[in-house]
Amino acid sequence: MTNGISLETEVDRNFDAFQALLPTIVDQHRGEYALMRDRQVTGFYATLRDALNAGQRFADRLFSIQEVTDKPADLGLFSHANNTRLA
Repeated sequence: MTNGISLETEVDRNFDAFQALLPTIVDQHRGEYALMRDRQVTGFYATLRDALNAGQRFADRLFSIQEVTDKPADLGLFSHANNTRLA
């Protein structure tokens, strides 16, 4: 945790902001990667590697990256699990 914000919190907040912004950016930036920090897009990049490299400028490493797409991500088994309780 840095500056009182954990990476998990930053990622969650960025994801919510990204989801709200997505309908306004998907047509222009489809297939690109959005570098997010403080609930704002700091740039769009052609590759994941480019976005990761750009994120290195943040010394505290509090950023996240989202692919600009209108297709939901399939997380495999976990995206289809209804009850994760082990009996």
